[in-house]
Amino acid sequence: MDQSSIDALRAQVVPQRLHVIDGQQVPASDGGLMDILSPIDGQVLTRMAKGTAADMNAAIASARAAFEDGRWAGQPPAARKKVLHKWADLIEANALELAVLGVRDNGTEIGMAIKAEPGSAAGTIRYYAEALDKLYGEIAATPSDVLGLIQKEPVGVVGAIIPWNFPLMIGAWKLGPALAMGNSVVLKPSETASLSLMRMAELALDAGLPPGVLNAVTGEGAVVGEAMGLSMDVDVLVFTGSGGTGRRLLEYSARSNLKRVYLELGGKSPNIVFADAPNLDEAAKVAAAGIFRNAGQVCVAGSRLLVEAPIHDDFVAKVVKAAEAMRVGDPLSLETAIGAVNSETQLKQNLGFVETARAEGGQVVTGGDRILQETGGYFMAPTVVTEVKPDATLAQKEVFGPVLGVTAFESDDDAVRIANSTVYGLAGAVWTSNLSRAHRMVKNVRTGVMHVNTYGGADGTVPLGGVGQSGNGHDKSLHAIEKYINLKTAWIKL
Repeated sequence: MDQSSIDALRAQVVPQRLHVIDGQQVPASDGGLMDILSPIDGQVLTRMAKGTAADMNAAIASARAAFEDGRWAGQPPAARKKVLHKWADLIEANALELAVLGVRDNGTEIGMAIKAEPGSAAGTIRYYAEALDKLYGEIAATPSDVLGLIQKEPVGVVGAIIPWNFPLMIGAWKLGPALAMGNSVVLKPSETASLSLMRMAELALDAGLPPGVLNAVTGEGAVVGEAMGLSMDVDVLVFTGSGGTGRRLLEYSARSNLKRVYLELGGKSPNIVFADAPNLDEAAKVAAAGIFRNAGQVCVAGSRLLVEAPIHDDFVAKVVKAAEAMRVGDPLSLETAIGAVNSETQLKQNLGFVETARAEGGQVVTGGDRILQETGGYFMAPTVVTEVKPDATLAQKEVFGPVLGVTAFESDDDAVRIANSTVYGLAGAVWTSNLSRAHRMVKNVRTGVMHVNTYGGADGTVPLGGVGQSGNGHDKSLHAIEKYINLKTAWIKL
């Protein structure tokens, strides 16, 4: 990857994107289109189909027909595996194109995007391609005159609603295990970042995925997302995004066919730093990266920094220094460490949280403002706010932006109490040289992922999922497959 290759792709005109239904690119049924704005400069990047409920229902019908006739589910595992590997090959071959397209659409810095988006997506597809022929059924412990078999079957039609922050990575987390198990899938990408995911869906067809097995409909969540949620023909619905939307999807399930709904709803993750951390300079740099990369638009972002009181001032100074050294700017420059906020709406929300923090007694020690406004893009300085009380808005609500709240604590019990004082429980971290303390923190902090002397970096071999209002179910690892299968018992009298 070099800057000239990136700039050449940046200069390309992005064609209009249409739905993918039954293996074909088709316009919205009423001809509707919506503008796609680039967060880099605020200008229209392209237009895409503005889906209707009829479009979503057509995609679901295509997926159902594909599942029922067995064109994918009925293929031998080795055949499905071959197609998924080919798809991963195509993602890798087109990685820079996919990454640049995604950055133009959502603002993630290219240095992060190339690894976290096509790189991660290809690896995820390969992981589940390799897993699909190594998952066996079970034989139950029964009396000698009975044979009890437990079989794993695909659920049928999976609806997947994907967010804008990492559409390829998170999309692959859903698509990989769902397709590996023989299901058909209908994708609903985000209104504000659909381009790269739609391109990845097209590559799946090029890899040999049969028509109808993977469909994708773009449009507003209130229209096509609702149609998916209310469909009587979607068996499982998976979603990553906001709690408000997650609640509506649960309501839609209750109002329709009681489809299984798995939600990953973000968090307010605590990053706990003790005075005996093995390397406070490293901890500060990682803490800054853990909240400010991708402009804070990461579900597991360490947005609450809890610092042991004796080192609070010195450690905050180290974090501020690290934050101010991170270059904010053009996300398609290899020199940029922090890219753009996804949309003007998100930027205004971020700035509103800073103002609320000030009103509630927080002290903004760096950042807090919109920057680079002359570009027309949506950029915000990395922001550190100290003296944040555990019950303050900034400590309780997910910002999903480059805003770090800092709170001092006095003891292990105090740290646990503060860490567990929100409704969320997605991720967290503890920095300490005390092995016993590390294990106590892992045990006592209520969260789905707990890091020790690091933040982030967990690969696809381990599950990602939350507790509390961070959601249910798991992405990544073999555990993710459980969402996309039904267990069937055969009780056989011998």
